[in-house]
Amino acid sequence: MTDFFADVVWSDIALATVDTLIMVFGSLGLTVLIGLPLGLALFLTAPGQVWANRGLHGALAVAVNILRSLPFIILLIVLIPVTLALVGTSLGVAGAIVPLVAGAAPFFARLVETALREVDRNTIEAVQAMGATTRDLVLRALLPEALPGIIAAGTVTAIALVSYTAMAGAVGAGGLGDLAIRYGYQRFQTDVMVVTVALLIVLVQLVQMLGDRLVRHFSRR
Repeated sequence: MTDFFADVVWSDIALATVDTLIMVFGSLGLTVLIGLPLGLALFLTAPGQVWANRGLHGALAVAVNILRSLPFIILLIVLIPVTLALVGTSLGVAGAIVPLVAGAAPFFARLVETALREVDRNTIEAVQAMGATTRDLVLRALLPEALPGIIAAGTVTAIALVSYTAMAGAVGAGGLGDLAIRYGYQRFQTDVMVVTVALLIVLVQLVQMLGDRLVRHFSRR
Protein backbone atom coordinates (compact mmCIF):
# COMPACT_ATOMS: atom_id res chain seq x y z
CA MET A 1 0.00 0.00 0.00
CA THR A 2 2.88 2.34 0.83
CA ASP A 3 4.44 1.66 -2.56
CA PHE A 4 1.15 2.48 -4.28
CA PHE A 5 1.20 6.02 -2.84
CA ALA A 6 4.88 6.53 -3.63
CA ASP A 7 4.18 9.49 -5.94
CA VAL A 8 1.88 11.30 -3.52
CA VAL A 9 3.38 14.38 -1.87
CA TRP A 10 1.07 14.85 1.08
CA SER A 11 2.06 18.46 1.68
CA ASP A 12 0.95 19.24 -1.89
CA ILE A 13 -2.30 17.37 -1.28
CA ALA A 14 -2.93 19.38 1.89
CA LEU A 15 -2.22 22.69 0.14
CA ALA A 16 -4.43 21.73 -2.81
CA THR A 17 -7.24 20.75 -0.42
CA VAL A 18 -7.04 24.14 1.32
CA ASP A 19 -7.09 25.89 -2.07
CA THR A 20 -10.18 23.91 -3.09
CA LEU A 21 -11.96 24.77 0.16
CA ILE A 22 -11.15 28.46 -0.30
CA MET A 23 -12.43 28.42 -3.86
CA VAL A 24 -15.61 26.53 -2.99
CA PHE A 25 -16.67 28.44 0.11
CA GLY A 26 -15.28 31.80 -0.96
CA SER A 27 -17.16 31.67 -4.24
CA LEU A 28 -20.23 30.22 -2.48
CA GLY A 29 -20.42 33.27 -0.23
CA LEU A 30 -20.26 35.64 -3.21
CA THR A 31 -22.70 33.44 -5.11
CA VAL A 32 -25.27 33.77 -2.33
CA LEU A 33 -24.73 37.55 -2.10
CA ILE A 34 -25.40 37.91 -5.83
CA GLY A 35 -27.73 34.99 -6.53
CA LEU A 36 -30.19 35.53 -3.66
CA PRO A 37 -31.18 39.09 -4.69
CA LEU A 38 -31.20 37.98 -8.32
CA GLY A 39 -33.54 35.09 -7.50
CA LEU A 40 -35.78 37.44 -5.52
CA ALA A 41 -35.84 39.86 -8.47
CA LEU A 42 -36.79 37.05 -10.85
CA PHE A 43 -39.64 36.04 -8.56
CA LEU A 44 -40.94 39.50 -7.69
CA THR A 45 -40.93 40.79 -11.30
CA ALA A 46 -42.72 37.74 -12.67
CA PRO A 47 -46.34 38.15 -13.85
CA GLY A 48 -48.78 38.28 -10.93
CA GLN A 49 -46.18 39.30 -8.34
CA VAL A 50 -45.78 42.60 -6.49
CA TRP A 51 -43.17 44.04 -8.86
CA ALA A 52 -44.61 42.49 -12.01
CA ASN A 53 -42.62 43.84 -14.95
CA ARG A 54 -42.58 41.75 -18.10
CA GLY A 55 -39.65 43.62 -19.69
CA LEU A 56 -37.38 43.53 -16.63
CA HIS A 57 -38.27 39.93 -15.85
CA GLY A 58 -37.54 38.92 -19.43
CA ALA A 59 -34.17 40.71 -19.43
CA LEU A 60 -33.14 39.07 -16.16
CA ALA A 61 -34.29 35.65 -17.36
CA VAL A 62 -32.36 35.96 -20.63
CA ALA A 63 -29.16 37.04 -18.82
CA VAL A 64 -29.46 34.15 -16.38
CA ASN A 65 -30.16 31.64 -19.13
CA ILE A 66 -27.20 32.81 -21.22
CA LEU A 67 -24.75 32.32 -18.34
CA ARG A 68 -26.32 28.98 -17.42
CA SER A 69 -26.14 27.70 -20.99
CA LEU A 70 -22.36 28.10 -21.28
CA PRO A 71 -20.30 25.05 -20.25
CA PHE A 72 -18.11 26.08 -17.34
CA ILE A 73 -14.83 25.29 -19.09
CA ILE A 74 -15.81 27.72 -21.86
CA LEU A 75 -16.93 30.33 -19.34
CA LEU A 76 -13.48 30.11 -17.73
CA ILE A 77 -11.84 31.07 -21.01
CA VAL A 78 -14.38 33.71 -22.06
CA LEU A 79 -14.08 35.54 -18.73
CA ILE A 80 -10.27 35.71 -18.68
CA PRO A 81 -10.23 39.43 -19.70
CA VAL A 82 -12.84 40.23 -17.01
CA THR A 83 -10.93 38.24 -14.41
CA LEU A 84 -7.69 40.04 -15.29
CA ALA A 85 -9.43 43.40 -14.98
CA LEU A 86 -10.98 42.58 -11.60
CA VAL A 87 -8.25 40.65 -9.76
CA GLY A 88 -5.15 41.13 -11.93
CA THR A 89 -4.62 37.46 -12.71
CA SER A 90 -6.46 34.56 -14.32
CA LEU A 91 -4.41 31.93 -12.49
CA GLY A 92 -4.54 30.45 -9.01
CA VAL A 93 -7.31 30.70 -6.43
CA ALA A 94 -7.92 34.41 -7.01
CA GLY A 95 -8.23 33.92 -10.75
CA ALA A 96 -10.81 31.16 -10.28
CA ILE A 97 -13.23 33.10 -8.07
CA VAL A 98 -14.66 35.34 -10.80
CA PRO A 99 -15.66 32.55 -13.24
CA LEU A 100 -16.83 30.36 -10.36
CA VAL A 101 -19.22 33.05 -9.18
CA ALA A 102 -20.30 33.89 -12.73
CA GLY A 103 -21.14 30.24 -13.33
CA ALA A 104 -22.80 29.52 -9.99
CA ALA A 105 -24.78 32.71 -9.25
CA PRO A 106 -27.30 32.31 -12.12
CA PHE A 107 -27.70 28.62 -11.24
CA PHE A 108 -28.37 29.50 -7.58
CA ALA A 109 -30.72 32.34 -8.56
CA ARG A 110 -32.94 29.96 -10.53
CA LEU A 111 -33.05 27.55 -7.59
CA VAL A 112 -33.98 30.43 -5.26
CA GLU A 113 -36.75 31.49 -7.64
CA THR A 114 -38.08 27.92 -7.62
CA ALA A 115 -38.00 27.80 -3.80
CA LEU A 116 -39.92 31.10 -3.60
CA ARG A 117 -42.56 29.78 -6.00
CA GLU A 118 -43.23 26.98 -3.52
CA VAL A 119 -44.34 29.47 -0.84
CA ASP A 120 -48.08 29.17 -0.24
CA ARG A 121 -49.89 31.88 -2.22
CA ASN A 122 -52.36 32.30 0.66
CA THR A 123 -49.50 33.27 2.97
CA ILE A 124 -48.34 35.95 0.54
CA GLU A 125 -51.86 37.32 0.10
CA ALA A 126 -52.45 37.37 3.87
CA VAL A 127 -49.28 39.40 4.45
CA GLN A 128 -50.22 41.80 1.65
CA ALA A 129 -53.75 42.18 3.07
CA MET A 130 -52.25 43.40 6.34
CA GLY A 131 -50.66 46.29 4.46
CA ALA A 132 -47.11 44.93 4.54
CA THR A 133 -44.49 46.65 2.42
CA THR A 134 -42.48 44.69 -0.14
CA ARG A 135 -39.60 44.61 2.34
CA ASP A 136 -41.86 43.11 5.02
CA LEU A 137 -43.20 40.62 2.51
CA VAL A 138 -39.69 39.49 1.62
CA LEU A 139 -38.22 39.43 5.13
CA ARG A 140 -41.21 38.16 7.11
CA ALA A 141 -42.93 35.83 4.66
CA LEU A 142 -41.01 34.85 1.54
CA LEU A 143 -37.53 34.20 2.94
CA PRO A 144 -38.63 32.48 6.20
CA GLU A 145 -41.10 30.24 4.36
CA ALA A 146 -38.66 29.41 1.58
CA LEU A 147 -35.60 29.02 3.84
CA PRO A 148 -35.37 25.19 3.73
CA GLY A 149 -35.58 25.30 -0.06
CA ILE A 150 -32.97 28.06 -0.24
CA ILE A 151 -30.62 26.05 1.99
CA ALA A 152 -31.14 23.02 -0.25
CA ALA A 153 -30.36 25.26 -3.24
CA GLY A 154 -27.16 26.40 -1.54
CA THR A 155 -26.18 22.78 -0.94
CA VAL A 156 -26.70 21.85 -4.59
CA THR A 157 -24.75 24.94 -5.65
CA ALA A 158 -21.86 24.15 -3.30
CA ILE A 159 -21.59 20.64 -4.76
CA ALA A 160 -21.65 22.10 -8.27
CA LEU A 161 -18.84 24.44 -7.24
CA VAL A 162 -16.73 21.46 -6.15
CA SER A 163 -16.95 20.08 -9.69
CA TYR A 164 -16.33 23.56 -11.14
CA THR A 165 -13.11 23.90 -9.13
CA ALA A 166 -11.95 20.56 -10.50
CA MET A 167 -12.54 21.81 -14.06
CA ALA A 168 -10.83 25.11 -13.22
CA GLY A 169 -7.66 23.10 -12.61
CA ALA A 170 -7.44 22.69 -16.37
CA VAL A 171 -6.50 26.38 -16.71
CA GLY A 172 -4.16 26.59 -13.73
CA ALA A 173 -6.62 27.51 -10.97
CA GLY A 174 -4.93 25.29 -8.40
CA GLY A 175 -6.66 22.96 -5.98
CA LEU A 176 -7.30 19.24 -6.18
CA GLY A 177 -8.43 19.45 -9.80
CA ASP A 178 -5.11 20.96 -10.79
CA LEU A 179 -3.20 18.14 -9.07
CA ALA A 180 -5.41 15.52 -10.69
CA ILE A 181 -4.78 16.96 -14.15
CA ARG A 182 -1.06 17.82 -13.87
CA TYR A 183 0.06 14.72 -12.01
CA GLY A 184 -2.71 12.14 -12.20
CA TYR A 185 -3.46 12.60 -15.90
CA GLN A 186 -0.47 14.25 -17.60
CA ARG A 187 2.18 12.31 -15.66
CA PHE A 188 0.18 9.09 -15.33
CA GLN A 189 0.47 9.08 -11.52
CA THR A 190 -2.55 6.95 -10.69
CA ASP A 191 -2.02 7.22 -6.95
CA VAL A 192 -2.31 11.01 -7.07
CA MET A 193 -5.50 10.70 -9.12
CA VAL A 194 -6.98 8.24 -6.64
CA VAL A 195 -6.24 10.49 -3.65
CA THR A 196 -7.61 13.65 -5.26
CA VAL A 197 -10.79 11.92 -6.44
CA ALA A 198 -11.31 10.38 -2.99
CA LEU A 199 -10.94 13.78 -1.33
CA LEU A 200 -13.40 15.39 -3.74
CA ILE A 201 -15.92 12.62 -3.03
CA VAL A 202 -15.49 13.10 0.73
CA LEU A 203 -15.93 16.86 0.37
CA VAL A 204 -19.16 16.42 -1.60
CA GLN A 205 -20.51 13.95 0.96
CA LEU A 206 -19.75 16.31 3.86
CA VAL A 207 -21.39 19.26 2.12
CA GLN A 208 -24.48 17.18 1.34
CA MET A 209 -24.74 15.89 4.91
CA LEU A 210 -24.42 19.39 6.36
CA GLY A 211 -26.99 20.76 3.92
CA ASP A 212 -29.47 17.97 4.65
CA ARG A 213 -29.10 18.53 8.40
CA LEU A 214 -29.73 22.26 8.05
CA VAL A 215 -32.77 21.65 5.84
CA ARG A 216 -34.24 19.26 8.42
CA HIS A 217 -33.54 21.71 11.25
CA PHE A 218 -35.24 24.67 9.60
CA SER A 219 -38.11 22.57 8.23
CA ARG A 220 -39.12 21.66 11.81
CA ARG A 221 -39.18 25.28 12.97
